[in-house]
Amino acid sequence: MSATTQIKRISVPEIAARKGQQPISVLTAYTVSTARLLDPHVDCLLVGDSLGMVVYGLDSTLGVTLEMMIAHGAAVVRGSARACVVVDLPWATYQESPQQAFRNAARVLAETGAQAVKLEGGEEMADTVDFLVRRGIPVMGHVGLTPQAVNALGGYRARGRSDAEQHKILGDARAIAEAGAFSVVVEGVVEPLARQITESIPAVTIGIGASAACDGQVLVSDDMLGLFGGFTPKFVKRYAALGEQIEAAAAAYTADVQARVFPGPEHVFPVKRPG
Repeated sequence: MSATTQIKRISVPEIAARKGQQPISVLTAYTVSTARLLDPHVDCLLVGDSLGMVVYGLDSTLGVTLEMMIAHGAAVVRGSARACVVVDLPWATYQESPQQAFRNAARVLAETGAQAVKLEGGEEMADTVDFLVRRGIPVMGHVGLTPQAVNALGGYRARGRSDAEQHKILGDARAIAEAGAFSVVVEGVVEPLARQITESIPAVTIGIGASAACDGQVLVSDDMLGLFGGFTPKFVKRYAALGEQIEAAAAAYTADVQARVFPGPEHVFPVKRPG
């Protein structure tokens, strides 16, 4: 591909400029192959710490390491050319201090080639977001249902049902946006609150279990594609049933192997006679 036809990757400023404009589509990706398939169609690929459950079979995101995120982030960057790539900072890699957050965020961007990092938390993380942004690290925030705080929150229930919770989450979103985050994921909150947050902050909001009024939407790709079995969250719309197709394909393959009809003559290499 020549320089004149090379695809230009969507930048953080271009995402930020979409506030109130065309909605932003975001999907998670963890591998080169998935990134290649999603890249032409979405604005942003999020290398989420959800890979702990989706890829590694962990019970939560708390066991995800920085090394995991860097390895998968680099793979997604290699597999994409167009989408803005954002990589999650895993639990306990940024909460200790702004300096710790900068060291680890800088390592993520340098070793993956991603455009931004994402971190969870509200007012308590505002100083850290400001510290990172002032030093050239674009930050996507995350408020509402924050999976890394699952133990403190007492589970994965929807947030914002009480006036006190709504006030806290709105304050968190405002604090992160004022600190310089270009975008804020709003997860698992009641719809009117997600709408209010979107109207109240200058950063683009990315909803998941939130509101169609958000500036964009994100889903875990494996949920959306029907690859991740078991419980399906209320906010997930399945656009395919690839899990069922994979199971059927594996069963058909095994049946062919056991019946000795695969490999057939067209799949093996005959001896080539000279002359």
